[in-house]
Amino acid sequence: MIVPYSHVIVLSGILFFMGMFCTVVRRNLIMVLLGLEIMLNASAVAFVGAALRWQLMDGQALVIFIIAVAATEVSVGLAMVVATHRQTGSVDPALLERKETSG
Repeated sequence: MIVPYSHVIVLSGILFFMGMFCTVVRRNLIMVLLGLEIMLNASAVAFVGAALRWQLMDGQALVIFIIAVAATEVSVGLAMVVATHRQTGSVDPALLERKETSG
């Protein structure tokens, strides 16, 4: 069964907006990182769909780099979350912002 390109783009758009919603609305740094990861995966879905649509491997090669960047982003982000939690005792971005401006 071949999935139409328009369905792939709609799925990618839905995933991207779900990730953006999670990034903007959530107050936990781990959930913000999860939202960013979902947005990267949405772009990867769009690239694979475009590569299959036009029968070019460039999109699929770019997805490998997107996955590598996503893995790096998650590891560095989680290390920052752990370091921030050890220093302040919280992973709430709003509380961290208030502590930086007041102190």
